[in-house]
Amino acid sequence: LNDPLLGSVDRPFKCKTCNNSMSECPGHFGHIELAKPVYHPGFIKKTKKILEMVCHECGKLLCDKDNDEGFLDAIRTRDPKVRFARVWAMCKDKKFCENETTKKGGDKDGFESSKPQVTKVPHGGCGSAHPNIRQKALALFARVKGETNDEETAQKKEIKDKPITPETAHAVLKKISEEDMWNMGLNKDYARPEWLIVTVLPVPPPPVRPSISMDGTGTGMRNEDDLTYKLGDIIRANGNVKQAIQDGAPAHICLEFEELLQYHVATY
Repeated sequence: LNDPLLGSVDRPFKCKTCNNSMSECPGHFGHIELAKPVYHPGFIKKTKKILEMVCHECGKLLCDKDNDEGFLDAIRTRDPKVRFARVWAMCKDKKFCENETTKKGGDKDGFESSKPQVTKVPHGGCGSAHPNIRQKALALFARVKGETNDEETAQKKEIKDKPITPETAHAVLKKISEEDMWNMGLNKDYARPEWLIVTVLPVPPPPVRPSISMDGTGTGMRNEDDLTYKLGDIIRANGNVKQAIQDGAPAHICLEFEELLQYHVATY
Protein backbone atom coordinates (compact mmCIF):
# COMPACT_ATOMS: atom_id res chain seq x y z
CA LEU A 1 0.00 0.00 0.00
CA ASN A 2 2.94 2.33 0.64
CA ASP A 3 5.13 1.07 -2.18
CA PRO A 4 7.30 3.89 -3.61
CA LEU A 5 6.44 2.56 -7.09
CA LEU A 6 2.87 3.85 -6.60
CA GLY A 7 4.03 7.45 -6.21
CA SER A 8 5.13 9.87 -3.51
CA VAL A 9 3.28 12.28 -1.22
CA ASP A 10 6.42 13.76 0.41
CA ARG A 11 8.55 16.51 -1.12
CA PRO A 12 11.94 14.92 -0.27
CA PHE A 13 11.12 11.61 -1.98
CA LYS A 14 10.80 10.92 -5.70
CA CYS A 15 8.56 8.35 -7.38
CA LYS A 16 10.39 5.09 -8.14
CA THR A 17 8.37 4.53 -11.33
CA CYS A 18 8.69 7.84 -13.20
CA ASN A 19 11.43 9.43 -11.04
CA ASN A 20 9.45 12.66 -10.73
CA SER A 21 8.81 14.77 -7.66
CA MET A 22 5.56 14.90 -5.72
CA SER A 23 4.32 17.93 -7.70
CA GLU A 24 4.91 16.27 -11.10
CA CYS A 25 4.05 12.59 -10.46
CA PRO A 26 0.30 11.90 -10.82
CA GLY A 27 0.61 8.52 -9.08
CA HIS A 28 0.43 5.00 -10.49
CA PHE A 29 -2.24 2.39 -9.81
CA GLY A 30 -1.41 -0.97 -8.27
CA HIS A 31 -3.63 -4.04 -7.93
CA ILE A 32 -4.56 -6.87 -5.56
CA GLU A 33 -5.19 -10.31 -7.06
CA LEU A 34 -8.03 -11.80 -5.04
CA ALA A 35 -7.73 -15.42 -3.89
CA LYS A 36 -11.42 -15.94 -4.79
CA PRO A 37 -13.69 -13.85 -7.03
CA VAL A 38 -16.29 -11.65 -5.32
CA TYR A 39 -19.48 -9.95 -6.53
CA HIS A 40 -19.33 -6.27 -7.43
CA PRO A 41 -22.04 -4.53 -5.34
CA GLY A 42 -22.84 -2.18 -8.22
CA PHE A 43 -23.31 -4.94 -10.81
CA ILE A 44 -24.89 -7.80 -8.84
CA LYS A 45 -28.39 -7.09 -10.23
CA LYS A 46 -27.02 -7.10 -13.78
CA THR A 47 -25.14 -10.33 -12.99
CA LYS A 48 -28.40 -11.90 -11.75
CA LYS A 49 -30.23 -10.94 -14.96
CA ILE A 50 -27.48 -12.37 -17.19
CA LEU A 51 -27.52 -15.64 -15.20
CA GLU A 52 -31.29 -15.77 -15.85
CA MET A 53 -30.67 -15.43 -19.60
CA VAL A 54 -28.05 -18.14 -20.20
CA CYS A 55 -27.70 -21.86 -19.49
CA HIS A 56 -25.47 -22.54 -16.48
CA GLU A 57 -24.04 -25.70 -18.05
CA CYS A 58 -23.18 -24.67 -21.62
CA GLY A 59 -23.42 -20.86 -21.44
CA LYS A 60 -25.85 -20.66 -24.38
CA LEU A 61 -28.57 -18.03 -24.56
CA LEU A 62 -31.92 -19.67 -23.72
CA CYS A 63 -33.76 -18.03 -26.66
CA ASP A 64 -32.89 -18.10 -30.35
CA LYS A 65 -34.26 -16.63 -33.57
CA ASP A 66 -35.44 -19.99 -34.99
CA ASN A 67 -37.67 -21.12 -32.11
CA ASP A 68 -38.82 -18.00 -30.30
CA GLU A 69 -41.23 -15.55 -31.88
CA GLY A 70 -40.20 -11.96 -31.43
CA PHE A 71 -36.56 -12.77 -30.63
CA LEU A 72 -35.38 -11.58 -34.05
CA ASP A 73 -37.17 -8.26 -33.53
CA ALA A 74 -35.67 -7.98 -30.04
CA ILE A 75 -32.06 -8.38 -31.17
CA ARG A 76 -32.60 -5.88 -33.99
CA THR A 77 -33.12 -3.15 -31.38
CA ARG A 78 -30.37 -0.57 -31.83
CA ASP A 79 -30.21 0.65 -28.22
CA PRO A 80 -28.19 -1.97 -26.26
CA LYS A 81 -30.03 -1.22 -22.99
CA VAL A 82 -33.44 -1.74 -24.58
CA ARG A 83 -32.16 -4.86 -26.39
CA PHE A 84 -30.89 -6.30 -23.09
CA ALA A 85 -34.26 -5.64 -21.41
CA ARG A 86 -36.26 -7.25 -24.26
CA VAL A 87 -34.06 -10.36 -24.48
CA TRP A 88 -34.11 -10.74 -20.68
CA ALA A 89 -37.92 -10.55 -20.67
CA MET A 90 -38.04 -13.44 -23.19
CA CYS A 91 -35.44 -15.63 -21.45
CA LYS A 92 -36.31 -15.24 -17.77
CA ASP A 93 -39.27 -17.65 -17.85
CA LYS A 94 -37.43 -20.46 -19.66
CA LYS A 95 -37.13 -23.66 -17.60
CA PHE A 96 -34.84 -25.74 -19.84
CA CYS A 97 -31.95 -25.28 -22.25
CA GLU A 98 -33.71 -26.80 -25.28
CA ASN A 99 -31.76 -29.26 -27.39
CA GLU A 100 -34.32 -31.32 -29.36
CA THR A 101 -36.42 -30.75 -32.47
CA THR A 102 -40.12 -30.52 -31.66
CA LYS A 103 -42.99 -30.40 -34.13
CA LYS A 104 -46.33 -28.67 -33.79
CA GLY A 105 -49.44 -29.64 -35.75
CA GLY A 106 -51.34 -32.90 -36.21
CA ASP A 107 -53.33 -34.72 -33.52
CA LYS A 108 -52.68 -37.81 -31.40
CA ASP A 109 -54.15 -40.25 -33.98
CA GLY A 110 -51.79 -39.09 -36.68
CA PHE A 111 -54.41 -37.19 -38.70
CA GLU A 112 -53.30 -33.93 -40.19
CA SER A 113 -54.63 -30.83 -38.52
CA SER A 114 -56.19 -27.94 -40.37
CA LYS A 115 -53.43 -25.75 -38.88
CA PRO A 116 -50.15 -25.58 -40.81
CA GLN A 117 -47.43 -27.81 -39.37
CA VAL A 118 -44.53 -25.95 -37.78
CA THR A 119 -41.14 -27.57 -37.33
CA LYS A 120 -38.77 -26.17 -34.74
CA VAL A 121 -35.08 -26.09 -35.53
CA PRO A 122 -32.83 -27.64 -32.83
CA HIS A 123 -31.70 -24.99 -30.34
CA GLY A 124 -28.36 -26.71 -29.86
CA GLY A 125 -28.49 -26.52 -26.07
CA CYS A 126 -27.54 -29.15 -23.52
CA GLY A 127 -31.04 -29.97 -22.27
CA SER A 128 -30.33 -29.17 -18.61
CA ALA A 129 -32.91 -27.57 -16.33
CA HIS A 130 -32.60 -23.84 -15.75
CA PRO A 131 -32.96 -22.64 -12.15
CA ASN A 132 -34.79 -19.63 -10.79
CA ILE A 133 -32.27 -17.08 -9.51
CA ARG A 134 -32.86 -15.33 -6.18
CA GLN A 135 -30.85 -12.50 -4.67
CA LYS A 136 -30.36 -11.96 -0.95
CA ALA A 137 -28.11 -8.98 -0.19
CA LEU A 138 -24.74 -9.74 -1.86
CA ALA A 139 -25.49 -13.42 -2.52
CA LEU A 140 -27.25 -15.27 -5.35
CA PHE A 141 -29.16 -18.54 -5.01
CA ALA A 142 -30.45 -21.05 -7.59
CA ARG A 143 -33.74 -22.91 -7.18
CA VAL A 144 -34.63 -25.63 -9.70
CA LYS A 145 -38.32 -26.43 -9.99
CA GLY A 146 -38.62 -30.09 -10.89
CA GLU A 147 -41.68 -31.52 -12.61
CA THR A 148 -43.70 -33.34 -9.92
CA ASN A 149 -46.80 -35.54 -10.02
CA ASP A 150 -49.96 -34.90 -8.00
CA GLU A 151 -49.31 -38.00 -5.90
CA GLU A 152 -46.08 -36.60 -4.52
CA THR A 153 -46.20 -34.86 -1.18
CA ALA A 154 -45.59 -31.18 -0.74
CA GLN A 155 -42.38 -31.92 1.14
CA LYS A 156 -40.84 -33.59 -1.91
CA LYS A 157 -41.75 -30.61 -4.07
CA GLU A 158 -39.83 -28.21 -1.87
CA ILE A 159 -36.30 -27.70 -3.15
CA LYS A 160 -33.72 -25.83 -1.12
CA ASP A 161 -31.89 -22.85 -2.58
CA LYS A 162 -28.38 -23.65 -3.75
CA PRO A 163 -25.90 -20.78 -3.38
CA ILE A 164 -24.23 -19.51 -6.55
CA THR A 165 -20.71 -18.55 -5.53
CA PRO A 166 -18.93 -15.72 -7.38
CA GLU A 167 -16.49 -18.36 -8.67
CA THR A 168 -19.37 -20.37 -10.18
CA ALA A 169 -20.98 -17.26 -11.67
CA HIS A 170 -17.64 -16.20 -13.17
CA ALA A 171 -17.23 -19.64 -14.80
CA VAL A 172 -20.75 -19.44 -16.30
CA LEU A 173 -20.24 -15.91 -17.65
CA LYS A 174 -16.96 -16.91 -19.30
CA LYS A 175 -18.81 -19.55 -21.37
CA ILE A 176 -21.00 -16.98 -23.15
CA SER A 177 -20.15 -16.67 -26.84
CA GLU A 178 -19.45 -13.33 -28.52
CA GLU A 179 -22.57 -13.68 -30.69
CA ASP A 180 -24.75 -14.13 -27.60
CA MET A 181 -23.03 -11.14 -25.98
CA TRP A 182 -24.05 -8.96 -28.91
CA ASN A 183 -27.60 -10.36 -28.85
CA MET A 184 -27.82 -9.41 -25.17
CA GLY A 185 -26.62 -5.87 -25.84
CA LEU A 186 -23.13 -6.31 -24.35
CA ASN A 187 -19.90 -5.16 -25.98
CA LYS A 188 -17.33 -7.94 -26.34
CA ASP A 189 -14.44 -5.46 -26.17
CA TYR A 190 -15.53 -3.10 -23.40
CA ALA A 191 -18.29 -4.82 -21.37
CA ARG A 192 -17.69 -8.56 -21.24
CA PRO A 193 -20.04 -10.31 -18.76
CA GLU A 194 -17.23 -12.03 -16.81
CA TRP A 195 -15.84 -8.59 -15.95
CA LEU A 196 -18.89 -8.00 -13.73
CA ILE A 197 -17.22 -10.28 -11.16
CA VAL A 198 -14.27 -8.76 -9.25
CA THR A 199 -11.13 -10.90 -9.57
CA VAL A 200 -8.50 -8.13 -9.37
CA LEU A 201 -8.96 -5.05 -7.19
CA PRO A 202 -7.25 -1.80 -8.28
CA VAL A 203 -5.22 0.03 -5.63
CA PRO A 204 -5.31 3.82 -6.03
CA PRO A 205 -1.98 5.68 -5.73
CA PRO A 206 -1.03 7.65 -2.59
CA PRO A 207 -2.09 11.04 -4.08
CA VAL A 208 -5.67 9.70 -4.05
CA ARG A 209 -5.38 8.59 -0.38
CA PRO A 210 -2.62 10.81 1.07
CA SER A 211 -1.23 10.10 4.52
CA ILE A 212 -0.74 13.10 6.79
CA SER A 213 2.44 13.61 8.80
CA MET A 214 1.74 14.35 12.45
CA ASP A 215 4.88 16.45 13.08
CA GLY A 216 5.21 17.99 9.60
CA THR A 217 8.68 16.56 8.96
CA GLY A 218 7.60 13.47 7.01
CA THR A 219 9.70 11.18 9.21
CA GLY A 220 7.54 10.81 12.33
CA MET A 221 4.06 9.41 12.97
CA ARG A 222 1.60 9.48 10.07
CA ASN A 223 -2.17 9.34 9.92
CA GLU A 224 -3.38 7.10 7.10
CA ASP A 225 -6.43 7.80 4.95
CA ASP A 226 -9.65 5.79 5.40
CA LEU A 227 -9.14 4.13 2.00
CA THR A 228 -5.71 2.89 3.10
CA TYR A 229 -7.16 1.35 6.26
CA LYS A 230 -9.88 -0.38 4.22
CA LEU A 231 -7.36 -1.69 1.69
CA GLY A 232 -5.41 -3.12 4.63
CA ASP A 233 -8.54 -4.99 5.77
CA ILE A 234 -8.99 -6.37 2.24
CA ILE A 235 -5.35 -7.54 2.07
CA ARG A 236 -5.66 -9.29 5.45
CA ALA A 237 -8.96 -10.95 4.50
CA ASN A 238 -7.49 -12.02 1.14
CA GLY A 239 -4.47 -13.50 2.92
CA ASN A 240 -6.75 -15.48 5.24
CA VAL A 241 -8.59 -16.96 2.24
CA LYS A 242 -5.29 -17.94 0.59
CA GLN A 243 -3.99 -19.50 3.81
CA ALA A 244 -7.21 -21.47 4.38
CA ILE A 245 -7.07 -22.88 0.83
CA GLN A 246 -3.39 -23.81 1.14
CA ASP A 247 -3.93 -25.48 4.53
CA GLY A 248 -6.87 -27.51 3.19
CA ALA A 249 -9.28 -26.04 5.74
CA PRO A 250 -12.88 -27.36 5.89
CA ALA A 251 -15.33 -25.89 3.38
CA HIS A 252 -17.32 -23.93 5.99
CA ILE A 253 -14.15 -22.25 7.27
CA CYS A 254 -13.14 -21.21 3.73
CA LEU A 255 -16.68 -19.95 3.13
CA GLU A 256 -16.55 -17.74 6.22
CA PHE A 257 -13.28 -16.16 5.07
CA GLU A 258 -14.70 -15.65 1.55
CA GLU A 259 -17.80 -13.95 2.98
CA LEU A 260 -15.54 -11.66 5.03
CA LEU A 261 -13.56 -10.79 1.88
CA GLN A 262 -16.85 -10.11 0.06
CA TYR A 263 -17.92 -7.79 2.89
CA HIS A 264 -14.69 -5.78 2.89
CA VAL A 265 -14.68 -5.37 -0.92
CA ALA A 266 -18.35 -4.31 -0.88
CA THR A 267 -17.76 -1.70 1.84
CA TYR A 268 -14.53 -0.38 0.29
